[in-house]
Amino acid sequence: MKTADAPSVRTLRVGEQVRHVLSEILQRGDVHDAVLASHLVSITEVRMSPDLRHATVFVKPLLGQDEEAVLKALRTNTAYLQKTVASKVRQKYAAKLKFLADESFDEGSHIDKLLRDPKVAQDLGEA
Repeated sequence: MKTADAPSVRTLRVGEQVRHVLSEILQRGDVHDAVLASHLVSITEVRMSPDLRHATVFVKPLLGQDEEAVLKALRTNTAYLQKTVASKVRQKYAAKLKFLADESFDEGSHIDKLLRDPKVAQDLGEA
């Protein structure tokens, strides 16, 4: 059963297709950019808008190095990436790509660190 806020299966499927295409493009080195050529970049998630016209692409450079430089390089090459994705993912409209840093790994590390804090561990251990 679908709630009002949950994405549809189609939206999730298209987002996953876009993620795969972008990952392939970056892995093959199709984007002629020195920053992207020198960094391994993970496309961790792509969230499509309900009308499939906008894609928010969450990225994480390997080890989180030079995140701002990688984001700038991706944003500089957005037109090429949009054109290439549009040719491989057959949709009525070419999705506009928006690149953001994926903060979920940092949040997970922060939560893990908090749970390992002796004060918190003391409360959790005696439950």
